[in-house]
Amino acid sequence: MIGSVRGQLLDRNSESELLIEVGGLGYRVQVTPSTAASVGSVGSVGSEVFLHTHHAVREDSDTLYGFTTIDERRVFESLISAHGVGPALALAILSVHGPAALRVAVAHDDLAALCLVPGVGRKTAARLVMELKSRLDIPSGDYASVVADGADASTPQAVHGDVRAALESLGYGPEEIHAVLVDAPPHGDAGALLRDALRRLASGD
Repeated sequence: MIGSVRGQLLDRNSESELLIEVGGLGYRVQVTPSTAASVGSVGSVGSEVFLHTHHAVREDSDTLYGFTTIDERRVFESLISAHGVGPALALAILSVHGPAALRVAVAHDDLAALCLVPGVGRKTAARLVMELKSRLDIPSGDYASVVADGADASTPQAVHGDVRAALESLGYGPEEIHAVLVDAPPHGDAGALLRDALRRLASGD
């Protein structure tokens, strides 16, 4: 199985597919739009890129899915192991919610957030919440202890970083996020900080 690729970016065939040459072979890698954008931001066609990959082999297809972080790949693999979730839907979910935002939604039974994904209704969202609580290893209690890649939730970088990632995945821009985090406490509960940020964004404070 192919767990990662490092090579030359030959083409961005669309916002969801990259062509990467490795050792003379060109690999077509399916990605989320945010991954395609991040690869494009660090280098143009011809530059070296690196992606963690999930290699899906079926009778009628042999497909690589690429991710910028190991955590994103882990979440993707957790999603496709859930009932009724294929790779296309898993990528669609990660296109709307990054790993941090998805964990927030699952931890707080936020069906409305999951319904923002095209093709996901309330019944599917409810089933996903139930299944992902065990597959994503969501602990009971608040989101403060749910941090990607084992980051230390007590540091301001980790707390603000998780909240920023969650807000970005929900579609908020850099200026909006900066406005609600600039005077936020540097330490504390990431879940509470996220809820306060969402309240302020919704009210226009």
